[in-house]
Amino acid sequence: MKAEYKELAIQGLWKNNPGLVQLLGLCPLLAVTSTVTNALGLGLATMLVLICSNITVSAIRHWVPKEIRIPIFVLIIAAFVTCVQLLMNAFTYGIYQSLGIFLPLIVTNCAIIGRAEAYASKNPIKQSAFDGLMMGSGFAIILILLGVIREILGQGTLFDGANLLLGDWASVLRIEVMQLDSQFLLAILPPGAFIAMGILIALKNAIDSHIKSKKVVDTEQVIERVRVNFDS
Repeated sequence: MKAEYKELAIQGLWKNNPGLVQLLGLCPLLAVTSTVTNALGLGLATMLVLICSNITVSAIRHWVPKEIRIPIFVLIIAAFVTCVQLLMNAFTYGIYQSLGIFLPLIVTNCAIIGRAEAYASKNPIKQSAFDGLMMGSGFAIILILLGVIREILGQGTLFDGANLLLGDWASVLRIEVMQLDSQFLLAILPPGAFIAMGILIALKNAIDSHIKSKKVVDTEQVIERVRVNFDS
C-alpha cells in the first residue's frame, strides 16, 4: 500500500504531471498565471475540484453504466466547480473577478476528466482521493512556478494582490523583488507564459536525462562481466 501511494505521489508531482508532462489544462494555466496570487487561487480551486470529483466518482463507480460514464463524470465535476465558484464569489470576490471565465472552465479541464476516467473509476476512495491530491498539487506547483517567473519579470514583485485571496492581513506578503520603471509586457501577456512553460519543460527533460544517464552508468559499474570458457 505504501508503495502504491509513493508511486501516485511520484506520478502526480513529477513523472506524469498534468501541466508539465501531459500538457493538460494549458488554457487557464497560460492565461491567469501573470501573478502568484492568481496562480495560487486557480491551483487551489482545481485541486479541490479534482479531489472531490475523484472521491465521488470512486464512490459511485459500481453503479455507473459504462455507456454514460463520461456525461456523469462531467456533471459531477460541474457540480463541484459551481460550489467552488459560489464559495470564491462569497469569500474571495477579488480573486473571483481576476480569474473570470477561467474558473468555470475548470469543468472542461482534461486533467480532471482524465483522472476520473483513468483512475478514480477503477480504484477505491482512499487511493482516488490521494491521486487527486497529488495530481492537483502537481498542477498547482506548475501554476505557481509560472506565476513566480512572470510576476518577477513582468512587475518586479511577488504576491501582489495576495489580500484578494487571503484577506486584508495578506497585504504584508507583497515583496518588491526589483524596481522596474515600467511593466515588462512580454512576461505578463500569454506569449511570455508559453516561453516560461517551454523553459520549465526543458529543465524537467534535462533533469530526467541526467538521472537516466546516471542510472545507466551506475548499472554498468555494478554488472560483472563473466567470461565463459567452452574449451573442455
